[in-house]
Amino acid sequence: MPDRAALQRAVRGLFDGPVAVGLSDPSMPQPGLFPEEEAALAGMVPDRRREFAAGRAAARLALAEAGHAAQPIPMQDNRAPLWPPGVAGSITHTRRLCIAVVSDRVRALGLDAEEDHPMDEEMISTICSEMEISRSGSIPEQRFATMIFSAKEAVYKAQFALTGALFGFEVLDVTLEPDAGRFAARFLQPVGPFAVGDSLPGRIAEVAGHLVTGVAIGQRPGKGA
Repeated sequence: MPDRAALQRAVRGLFDGPVAVGLSDPSMPQPGLFPEEEAALAGMVPDRRREFAAGRAAARLALAEAGHAAQPIPMQDNRAPLWPPGVAGSITHTRRLCIAVVSDRVRALGLDAEEDHPMDEEMISTICSEMEISRSGSIPEQRFATMIFSAKEAVYKAQFALTGALFGFEVLDVTLEPDAGRFAARFLQPVGPFAVGDSLPGRIAEVAGHLVTGVAIGQRPGKGA
């Protein structure tokens, strides 16, 4: 697994409020799953089973850090994790690691990690608009596209926890500020409570050969900045 301490620092730095972070290595054996989680494995190929088990292991580590007892995190009908009441969370994985974040101070979290490789050129037009690519500046287009992809994934996960809405990459317009480690994702179509022009801020970091992005929605009153 890449540098654990560096990853944890980077992930915590993606969010204004405190989050608990759990890490696991999908290439290694994982603790057993709860029966409620085992039910989700039916039909999964072996690689996906390993990713699922590693994701749940990371999630339980994050929950333990936040003071929660070990408990099942079932998969809902929409395939999203069912977190304990009052807890927001997000799980992401690459071939080399799984990361989970949880917090009781926000309504929703979105976390994404991508291995820091340039995107395949043929995928760029699917992920990014011409306007987005026009803002790449001195960053190579294929690497910039990977950053846009990760930002959109984090925003999508955060909004999905609230809306359950499925949509494509074209619904969001992402403006990156790589030097500041920030981005903003503007809605180009209405989605649930988000109107055209509404924007969600996020952060991006480069660490341990990965790009990681994070978005939080809705600080809960009386629970921090």
